[in-house]
Amino acid sequence: MDAYCTDCKKSTEVVFDHSAGDMVCSECGLVLESHSIDETSEWRTFANESGDNDPVRVGDPTNPLLSDGGLSTVISKPNGTTSDFLTSSLGRWQSRGSNSDRSLILAFKAIGVMSDRLGLVATIKDRANEIYKKVEDQKSSRGRNQDAILAACLYIACRQEDKPRTVKEICSVANGASKKEIGRAKEYIVKQLELEMGQSVEMGTIHAGDFMRRFCSNLGMTNQTVKAAQEAVKKSEEFDIRRSPISIAAAVIYIVTQLSDDKKPVKDVSLATGVAEGTIRNSFKDLYPYLSKIIPSWYAQGQDLKNLSSP
Repeated sequence: MDAYCTDCKKSTEVVFDHSAGDMVCSECGLVLESHSIDETSEWRTFANESGDNDPVRVGDPTNPLLSDGGLSTVISKPNGTTSDFLTSSLGRWQSRGSNSDRSLILAFKAIGVMSDRLGLVATIKDRANEIYKKVEDQKSSRGRNQDAILAACLYIACRQEDKPRTVKEICSVANGASKKEIGRAKEYIVKQLELEMGQSVEMGTIHAGDFMRRFCSNLGMTNQTVKAAQEAVKKSEEFDIRRSPISIAAAVIYIVTQLSDDKKPVKDVSLATGVAEGTIRNSFKDLYPYLSKIIPSWYAQGQDLKNLSSP
């Protein structure tokens, strides 16, 4: 590790003294930083150790969305005890003082699992937790499909953080909730939030370009083809093409791949984007009159566009 030493007047290799928490210059011995906090684990795990022993001595970080900040105490069951623990005085006190936010904790955990499966950042997960907390506080979601409610919260959070996901992508991790159920839950949540705030809920605008890099990655496209697809889909926004952004993205991807050496069949594009093959064909027809103005000239010439056949 290198750092700038004020005595040596140059960047030098430094040595970290873990016992003192000091960062020392290896050439002159100057202490560049003292009392550093070691953020690594304070234990080592070996292959022959049991996975049941959790060496962590601290709890989860505070959560402002919970009534106690997530700092409640849980009395663990002593080792070797039987089911008599719950009938003992200690067990009764544990049940009597059970966390009132138990349902919220379970919901936040479910949202976290869905976020991890979709590879979403922590800010989106936190926003989804906030949305669910607002809905839960109104006590009006009882009797509704909770899996659909949680999935809809995540969908709205993605939209508001300008990292949209398709309903089909959300549905794939929604623990059995259908696209129709998630759509209904989304409308319900938006309505509840508007009643609470007294104004319309800002959902963020979906652009076809929001999906391009992810869809292109699913197809394993080259950097040049991805660049051409991104430029084409951005140019397509200048024209009145009455198709959903996802359909336009899928059609543009199909077009640019047909103009490349690595052609992708419409079936593969459909699987990578989640757009039906028929929708891609119809979107292709809508885009075809504008191809000369949409496709970058450095990527394909006019003759190439004329030879392009419909899927």
